[in-house]
Amino acid sequence: MRRADRLFQLVHHLRARRFATGDQLARELGVSTRTVYRDVRDLEASGVPIRGEAGVGYRLERGYELPPLTFTSEELEGLVLGARIVGAWADTGLASAVHSAMTKIEAAVPQTLRQVLLDTALFAPGIPWAAAMARDMALLRRAIGERRKIRFAYTRLDGERTERAVRPLGLYFWGSKWTLAAWCELRRDYRSFRPDRMEGARLLDETFDEGDGVSLEDFLARSGGEGAERA
Repeated sequence: MRRADRLFQLVHHLRARRFATGDQLARELGVSTRTVYRDVRDLEASGVPIRGEAGVGYRLERGYELPPLTFTSEELEGLVLGARIVGAWADTGLASAVHSAMTKIEAAVPQTLRQVLLDTALFAPGIPWAAAMARDMALLRRAIGERRKIRFAYTRLDGERTERAVRPLGLYFWGSKWTLAAWCELRRDYRSFRPDRMEGARLLDETFDEGDGVSLEDFLARSGGEGAERA
């Protein structure tokens, strides 16, 4: 579960009961108690009125509601364009998810703003090979979210073919192609890979963390903030 989803679920669980202990919340969210403590601190810092009572647990102050959706017309135009880009250039699972999200937004905003969603004349047409560009994207997104290594055969631009095991860190869209930012176990360094040049990509059972300093932030620092291809 992604952190943003977990925080939402944490508030939801607290709203549904009078008190909840850290251990109870950890079991329901499938995380450690330590993670729950950290998430509660972050929610409190953001203004969510969570109160902790020693020996009893956490409670959410009565009357607290998640803030309503409020957007400007320009924000909605940006969301529509973003959704259309995802629909044309991402994998089918993500395209379906963003379509569902836009339907929820349409139902939540006032009628005057709903018309902005319908009238936005900003488009992102796909091309015949867009699906190939986003090949294995669903698997890559899962690997990034679960912090799991992946293995695949890779053909470089010069034709060299190698077998790679990598730590996937992030996906970048360049307008005409996707690249995967990763730590390559073969090269022992950061590399970028094009999904359309991968074959046989599969998830490994081996997970990874940032304990040895490998991170997306470090990748960006070394590449000057860009994901240049160098596999």
